[in-house]
Amino acid sequence: MINSSLHLDARPEAMEDVPGVCELPLTRAIVQYRDVHEVENAGGRIRDIGLALVLEGRYAASADVVDLGSADVKQLDLSHELVVLDWAYEPTLEHAADLLRDAASHGRDGELERFCFRVALRAIERVGFSPLTRPTLLRIGFRDVCRDLDLHEATAVRLALGGSRVVRIHMDYDANALTVRTPTAHRDPSLETALAAAFPAWDVRRIVPPSVAQAGGYQVRLPLSLSLGELRDQVTRVRTGLIRLIGRFEPARMRQVEQHVDTFGERETLARIRDTGEVACTVSIGRGTAHGDDTVH
Repeated sequence: MINSSLHLDARPEAMEDVPGVCELPLTRAIVQYRDVHEVENAGGRIRDIGLALVLEGRYAASADVVDLGSADVKQLDLSHELVVLDWAYEPTLEHAADLLRDAASHGRDGELERFCFRVALRAIERVGFSPLTRPTLLRIGFRDVCRDLDLHEATAVRLALGGSRVVRIHMDYDANALTVRTPTAHRDPSLETALAAAFPAWDVRRIVPPSVAQAGGYQVRLPLSLSLGELRDQVTRVRTGLIRLIGRFEPARMRQVEQHVDTFGERETLARIRDTGEVACTVSIGRGTAHGDDTVH
């Protein structure tokens, strides 16, 4: 549902309602919003990318934004952490507002979503790969994996372990780790073995909740990528590991996934981003080389 609040003169002057705070208006800012702003399941909605264009940001308590993945209008609480990644030009904001009004009046035709995603990709390219853009890039890459392996509303892959045991695997973008949520706090030896086999080069840890009444799980920690190329490689390894898990626990589903990918191909949104930064290449000389992995990143 589109909530169009695009009359920029309708609200008070910048930060008038909260005296003594920074009076920088956020209108036109491209912001990265964190998990605290998510009202959906962990990992966020599959349609969102966690990067948004601020439509109206002069009000101290909240800002109206359009997510640059889903093109849905949201209201972000400005008392929580936001990262200002870039600034859009005034014509970009005006065109986005026009498209939102058209979509509200005549329904969506895809033009709004395509425009918003182009804005996101160009902003990421201008800023370049950095610790600030890494979480958004990881979310975009993992979103592709989820769409290929388990398309539903949440950015997560569900895995049936047998019987009534079902786990959800999502990406913690800020922690740079896969999180595997289990129904109980107890250890699952078969899942532990499967995770170690699916991600042999990465650190797999058990999540121990403060109470046995709470759900537990596991965490697969990814190495910290230092370039877009390394992050693409990590997303590929995540995809491969998840495919191994599905093949191990749900072979019938694995055949369906293979047919789907063979027909439509793998989504590779990160390949559309031009990487203009020059970084030194690194070559693994540790455990990866011992297993025949001498790929230059």
